[in-house]
Amino acid sequence: MGSTSSTASSSSSLSNPVTFTGQSTFSSSFQQVLQRAVSIASLPMQQLQTEVTTLQSQQSALASLGSSFDSLQSAIQGIATAASGSVLASSSDTSVVTASAQSTTLPGTYSIQVSNLGSSTTTISNAGTTPVTDPSSENINASSSYTLSVNGVTTQISLTDNSLDGLASAINDANAGVSATIVNLGSNSSPDYRLALTSTELGADTIQLSVGTTGLLSTVHTGADAQYTVNGNTTVLNSNSDQVTLAPGLTATLVSASPDQNVTITVAASQGNLSSALSTFVSAYNAAVTAVAGQVGQSGGALAGQSLVYELQDALDKIAQFTGTSGSVMDLSDLGLTLGSDGSLSLDSSQLSTQSAAGIQQFLGGLTSGGFLQSANNILTTFTDTTTGTLADEYNNVGNEITSDQTRISTDQNQVNLIQTNLTEQLSQADAAIAVLQQQTTFYTNLFQTENANNIAGLG
Repeated sequence: MGSTSSTASSSSSLSNPVTFTGQSTFSSSFQQVLQRAVSIASLPMQQLQTEVTTLQSQQSALASLGSSFDSLQSAIQGIATAASGSVLASSSDTSVVTASAQSTTLPGTYSIQVSNLGSSTTTISNAGTTPVTDPSSENINASSSYTLSVNGVTTQISLTDNSLDGLASAINDANAGVSATIVNLGSNSSPDYRLALTSTELGADTIQLSVGTTGLLSTVHTGADAQYTVNGNTTVLNSNSDQVTLAPGLTATLVSASPDQNVTITVAASQGNLSSALSTFVSAYNAAVTAVAGQVGQSGGALAGQSLVYELQDALDKIAQFTGTSGSVMDLSDLGLTLGSDGSLSLDSSQLSTQSAAGIQQFLGGLTSGGFLQSANNILTTFTDTTTGTLADEYNNVGNEITSDQTRISTDQNQVNLIQTNLTEQLSQADAAIAVLQQQTTFYTNLFQTENANNIAGLG
């Protein structure tokens, strides 16, 4: 329940065991006197102990309710995230174009026509005087220093492993706009391994690998830009990548050319995430309903009868019965959420798909922009806020009462201990005095009996 005070420690033990050991025949009576006196003196402390136990049960119940309502508020915030931060882009023909959208992409319909998929420029090393038959130990040139040029931009390639494998790896590590592979232009029995460089972008690039002024590559294929048109516009757009931006946050990936086909890209809110968020909300809401119900009635928990419990019930009712002001979605039932006679919610996720994205968004609103989400979040904040929330405030108040009672218990315990110590001392003194008198009585009784017996014997 946030930064509230921790549950108070268990209360102090009652007074020490009441024992009295005396020498007189009245010691057992003194034991009873001492025990009764301590018990009477402990009555206020015992009442405080009982009160502390009750308060600790209330604090535990408040913590449990706070956890339930925190979870419900998190579920409300989850709906807000799903409603505003999740869109889905779909293509009418994924064999031509696929698409992806970010949360900032505006819902809508777009069209694209791919006239040319484009291609990358590829080059291959020239035939050597002696073919490379083992690329792990041989190379297309004996030099360990090369110059790679891509569209006029040069990169120096230095080898530590002067082999064709090492050369290909060094070029790839340079990230200079080309990828290097090794291909065999010979036969299995007489291999002729060559270095092949392919531009990482589409288009007619110039690629050369040189040692000094000697070029080592020949162009096998000159690439071309991808070409496409958008939304029926006649302007042909060029791209050096197969991924093109159709709108802010909306990316289309060109898969194949289809000059005579318009592919439709549809961007809409993803109802899958929203349905999942609503399901989480239903579970959290029902858990809160159960937690509150456990504090109601004659068999209710430690908070039964307190006004706070009824305030929590009213808050849950207001959330479940929220009504919009306009639009195709007016209440939770339009989203498939039904309120049962026991106060719990159930979800029919198929109902959600019958509503428009605009209608859903208008009803839900946002955490700070009106609608169901702001209303529910504000209601819950009244109880869950760690500084001003009712649950946190009540939790801390109960904690303060526990601390106060335990201080009083400690004071009372000291007082009872003092009473027990003083009374034990007084009774011990009395017992000792009685024991002396009883010993004297025994002595004189025995003396009298002895003398009397001797006198009787003398007379005989």
